[in-house]
Amino acid sequence: MSAGNSGVSRPAWVTPSHILFPLVKHSKRASEFAYDDVPDATVGQKLISFATAMISALTLCILLALDSAVALGPAAVNLRTAANYAILSKSGVSTVPPSVITGNVGTSPIAATGLTGFSFTLDPTGEFATSTQVAGQLTAASFTVPTPSTLTVAVGDMGTAFTDATGRVSPNFTNLANGAIGGLILTPGLYKWTTSVTVGSQITITGAATDTWIFQVAGTLTVVAGMKMVLAGGALASNIVWVVTGSVSAAAGAHIEGVVLGKTSISLLTGATANSRLLSQTSVALQKATVNN
Repeated sequence: MSAGNSGVSRPAWVTPSHILFPLVKHSKRASEFAYDDVPDATVGQKLISFATAMISALTLCILLALDSAVALGPAAVNLRTAANYAILSKSGVSTVPPSVITGNVGTSPIAATGLTGFSFTLDPTGEFATSTQVAGQLTAASFTVPTPSTLTVAVGDMGTAFTDATGRVSPNFTNLANGAIGGLILTPGLYKWTTSVTVGSQITITGAATDTWIFQVAGTLTVVAGMKMVLAGGALASNIVWVVTGSVSAAAGAHIEGVVLGKTSISLLTGATANSRLLSQTSVALQKATVNN
């Protein structure tokens, strides 16, 4: 089952002769005119009819254009400074190398001991570290100021975003497919499950670049090995939010699209990929996985 979009019916264009430029027949005297279809019409009446029709047509075109540009789905979730991270956690980020992460990695309030498997090198400033597995910076609460306060704000913003997303009401779909959503096409909207959700076969998230999706999952979110989330129609991963109260797991070779706001752990197993941000209020574990934000 997919969310349907109520469309605006497009009218057939009609051009009756009465709204075209008047056809003028010259008589022997230049001041005398006769008009097709409406012999006794004045020039002014003809022009007014034409102008009125053109204004109506132009107005309709504008309304149709505006309708097609309106974003579908719920109001976007504001990540605030948490959006500066590909991975953000409270209790640590681990990797079984080699993993590939594009974007910053942060952990707080845990110290740098919570960053395991990265073999990182601390920058001379002490504010961040680098790793061959990360195209970005690694930061932890134990690094030099202002890093600790920056992370505190980001973690707070992560919590605010989770509260916002999980608190949205009036879902378009509730317990769709009883949580077994493999094979479905998901259009813009607010989805709510009071159960766990399993992606047992490919799902397609389709919509325009301005559309939004929020998937509220009260249980766990599991993407089965080799199964993928696919985007269509111009949909952007940054406009998709999975807000999950239970753990999130992408098995070997699985693929996730969208921002993941996890109340507990997020795990990507061997060869799993995520075109998203992984924002966990506990831990994030990667096993030869790829994360692109």
